[in-house]
Amino acid sequence: MANSFFGRDMAVDLGTANTLVYARGRGVLLDEPSVVALHSGTGEVLAVGHEAKRMLGRTPDSITAIRPLKDGVIADFEATEQMLRWFIQQVHRRRAFAKPRMVICVPSGITAVEQRAVKEAGYQAGARRVYIVEEPMAAAIGAGLPVHQATGNMVVDVGGGTTEVAVISLGGIVTSLSIRTAGDDLDNAIVAWMKKEYSLLLGERTAEEVKMTLGSAFPLPDEPEAEIRGRDLVSGLPRTVLVSSAEVRQALEEPLHAIVDAVRTTLDQTPPELAGDIMDRGIVLTGGGALLRGLDERLRHETGMPVHVAEDPLTSVAMGAGKCVEEFEALQQVLVNERRRY
Repeated sequence: MANSFFGRDMAVDLGTANTLVYARGRGVLLDEPSVVALHSGTGEVLAVGHEAKRMLGRTPDSITAIRPLKDGVIADFEATEQMLRWFIQQVHRRRAFAKPRMVICVPSGITAVEQRAVKEAGYQAGARRVYIVEEPMAAAIGAGLPVHQATGNMVVDVGGGTTEVAVISLGGIVTSLSIRTAGDDLDNAIVAWMKKEYSLLLGERTAEEVKMTLGSAFPLPDEPEAEIRGRDLVSGLPRTVLVSSAEVRQALEEPLHAIVDAVRTTLDQTPPELAGDIMDRGIVLTGGGALLRGLDERLRHETGMPVHVAEDPLTSVAMGAGKCVEEFEALQQVLVNERRRY
């Protein structure tokens, strides 16, 4: 089945910031930013992924670079469909008529309408069947947690658009919470803070770079500093300021507090037996947000639970969805199943 006439089965982690594609038998083949560049007049796709991301905030009137997903759900249906189709073609280079089976990850707090939009985008992009798997479930499988056993596993997946917190036991989600505060909100918090403190306007990409180089969630032994370039709001000219990681941490305080709060709320709703298991096994952090320095320390400090960062946090959701594709029959129960109505 893996390499049938229809092309390889695929798993897609359709994220707000990055989309990863896993092909059956070959692993993660594609990891690109979820950005599409379109021609403003004709709507023709000019670039997707890394190439389109370089265009963000730098385009002339004739080109629009957009992120078709917002807060973990589809904001621009056509662009998402075009992007998915482009990704399928990248993976199936040699086949013109590739119609793979597809497993797509969605946030756990998604509405039925939003879920339907994801399925439709998959079908429009050329899938033969689309299965849905919830992101925290995929993240837990990808992080190597024993999801089918009768023990509690807690996973915190901090992505670009949503933060998913879930307690998983016996192959299902016991309690979960999906909040729309994640990596993008950390970037926006940096932009707002720089505007307020230094009257300096930063672009989306610069803010992301600041977060990656200086961002932290807990005091560090050495606090690095860096020069940040932006546009001065008073004079309107470009200006450089020196900012330390302690200041950036202050800027990130509000969204980080929301993430910690979500973890606390979920622990509060967890049945006592499972809470005891989590106390033993700890909380697993995945997603791009897990790479923020000191986030594990911060959660450990606030909850008193042991916190571990997954081995490869950026790909754990894609790897988990990929395992669903590899062992389709064994992991059928974790998929959200629903026949397509024609």
